[in-house]
Amino acid sequence: MKKLLIPIIVLIGISFNAFAKDKSRKEIRGDKYYRVYSFNKAIDSYTHAKNLSVEGQRRLAKSYHNTDQNALSEAVYSKLINVSGGNLPEDYYNYAMLLKSDGKYDEANKCMDRFNDLKPEDWRAKDYASNKNKLPNLLKDNGSFKIDHLNINTDAEDFAPCFYKNKIVFASTGANPDLLKRTYNWNNKPFLDMYVSDVDGNQLKSPEKFDKTLNGKLHDGPASFSKDGNYMAFTRNNYDTKRKDKVVNLQICFSSYKDGKWSEPEPFILNSALYSVGHPCLSADGNTMYFSSDMPGGFGGTDIYKVTKDEKGIWSKAENLGNQVNTEGDELFPYYDENNKKLYFSSNGRFGLGGQDIFICEIKGSGIGRVYNAGSPLNTQYDDFAVIVDGLTNKGYFSSNRSGGSGDDDIYAVEFLDIGKKIQGIAKNVDGNPIPKTFISFMDDKNTIIDTLTTKDDGAYTFLADADKNYKLNGKKEKYTEGNNVASTFGKEAIVKADVMLLTKDEIVAQAIKPGADLGKILELQSIYFDYDKFNIRPDAQKELNKIVTGMNERPNMIIELSSYADCRGTMDYNQVLSDKRANASVEYIKKKISHPERISGKGYSKTKSVNSCACDGDMAKNCSEVEYQKDRRSEFIIVSNTKTIPADKLITENK
Repeated sequence: MKKLLIPIIVLIGISFNAFAKDKSRKEIRGDKYYRVYSFNKAIDSYTHAKNLSVEGQRRLAKSYHNTDQNALSEAVYSKLINVSGGNLPEDYYNYAMLLKSDGKYDEANKCMDRFNDLKPEDWRAKDYASNKNKLPNLLKDNGSFKIDHLNINTDAEDFAPCFYKNKIVFASTGANPDLLKRTYNWNNKPFLDMYVSDVDGNQLKSPEKFDKTLNGKLHDGPASFSKDGNYMAFTRNNYDTKRKDKVVNLQICFSSYKDGKWSEPEPFILNSALYSVGHPCLSADGNTMYFSSDMPGGFGGTDIYKVTKDEKGIWSKAENLGNQVNTEGDELFPYYDENNKKLYFSSNGRFGLGGQDIFICEIKGSGIGRVYNAGSPLNTQYDDFAVIVDGLTNKGYFSSNRSGGSGDDDIYAVEFLDIGKKIQGIAKNVDGNPIPKTFISFMDDKNTIIDTLTTKDDGAYTFLADADKNYKLNGKKEKYTEGNNVASTFGKEAIVKADVMLLTKDEIVAQAIKPGADLGKILELQSIYFDYDKFNIRPDAQKELNKIVTGMNERPNMIIELSSYADCRGTMDYNQVLSDKRANASVEYIKKKISHPERISGKGYSKTKSVNSCACDGDMAKNCSEVEYQKDRRSEFIIVSNTKTIPADKLITENK
């Protein structure tokens, strides 16, 4: 159940339609086996058929993939795309996924480029276009994870661990000791049962069946438990189906531990014979649950949903987490870390390294933060999924069928060495004293508000942040100016300090007459920017420069020094000349409009003092947008001297 929520087909008998147009009898037989998930039998029929149709080739490729014969699947897709014609956009997508699983990323990207051309509105295409340049970073091991293979793994499928008191419960196809060994027609392996293991350091030991009354004849597991371990949700096959085609979908059931035993499983209200629900993740109190489903109304494949339980124990309507999380692919195995307010899940629809990859995002209330790929070595070109994390220790477990394991899906221990960043600061006045009840907004570099809070008596605030991003902070309080600051999480520091200073009228007057003060803050200037490789004054810059002209004419003793910069593209010498021209253009604009024009001077500083994370190698840009480069093509103004008191009403507009 790692690839999607797989239904079981109860094989009572197979009938064949001998009248399918343009198909041989063997291809028709292969189609019937394909529809009931007997992929090995389907492969046998398809490979013995003559003149296999395009649809037959497509199904043969999928059958190979579903039986982990990816090299053969890749060969069929290559022929389908390059020779057969009649391709669907999904053919390019599926072929790209196979190429990734084989580590052929350049070829995979070519297929995804074609998929993007054919289905540009597909969320998988959009996510690929937005993230394809991040592949080198995802492949690089930045030391964020410590991973250990577990000794309990076997050549069976061992996966989907969950916390249970001081133990771990997981799903496994381990050998069934019963005389009657039932097997699953998809892979001819035993059905899943739930096992429980003790924890020994980061290893698991002494696995045994979890509970005989809860492990039935078909699939049982994965599971999830409330913090006290007395309430559980688990996935199993829906035995009560009445569908004529004998499709047995997946369902979620609940059980409570009372009087020394687990209660009779209670079905989830959203269970259905028409679709599957599974992979539950319960909150600590058992009143919130995330799960996966292919129910109608989603984005395609399986999506992640959330439900909550009211005071009467009734589950709410399922809330789809939306396109910030879900795609037309499969999003599976949600896990919510309540301590750090992070959602972990796996997806094959988002840009990744191959197969299912593990993704992380922050969730606070109804807001979903940036979704990002956890990267190597947590993710590989293989299937990596079902991660769980103890938010207090930053340790947990995940599942993978990566090379070097025990044979199939294995469970690995993981320690998150860099699980996230924190931005901390204090709302303070000019003397460094905290300002209580300051409203702080925490934003990304596009001014989208991520979180807000109101400070207490100590003026302190803390925000959780993603690594390798730029953020902004804004503080507001009545009768104070707005305070602003920026913070960057590039680098190894786990905690980034960024205070916000707010000033009263009297304080800003005092600040204004101090040498070294930032004139932009005093006169509430917007940034003054230049076009790439240009030094002319733009209309938006003229508006801000006119504010300086007004301020200097009102303060005849004020002396200003101007600094101009260039972005990192180009040589240091070339950018020195360019930044000098920008400084001169800004100075000359102001000189023509003020008394005693000798009061302003300027100098260029080439591409020093970058305010973004852009990198350049000579003249070549690396992974940076034009918006980011624009931040460095700027002019700044510093007060050198001012011996005259400045009217407060000229400097500040109160926040009402």
